[in-house]
Amino acid sequence: MKRFQFIEHTADIGLIAYGRTLAEAFANAAYGMFSIITELKAVKEIESRRLEISEDDLEALLFQWLNSLIYFFDVEMLLFRRFDISELGEKQLKAICHGEKYDPSRHQLKIGVKSATYHMLKVDQGKSEVRVIFDV
Repeated sequence: MKRFQFIEHTADIGLIAYGRTLAEAFANAAYGMFSIITELKAVKEIESRRLEISEDDLEALLFQWLNSLIYFFDVEMLLFRRFDISELGEKQLKAICHGEKYDPSRHQLKIGVKSATYHMLKVDQGKSEVRVIFDV
């Protein structure tokens, strides 16, 4: 099963992420987002961050999940490549994210992702897939 595929959007970049479970689809959306930012094969799993998010619904959880990861990149220059989601419910997500700090000698940045957006945001529990558009 493929992790994600990019979808066309006029000014921004979108993706649909897939999984055997909804948690795996959330993890694959994060992986896809970081693959927009850099080549993930060069990212090592040296550091980790624990993330706990509570929101009103699954769409808000997805939005906050991805934007929290962008925050770690913007503030700590952390690139993540593995996402272990231990809990995903209707209103809560718990995960440990693995990666390393950006190293310009080894990581080539491709496109800057400003944020996930609510535009066309969709969580399909039945198919275990999510769709998100990123402002770049």
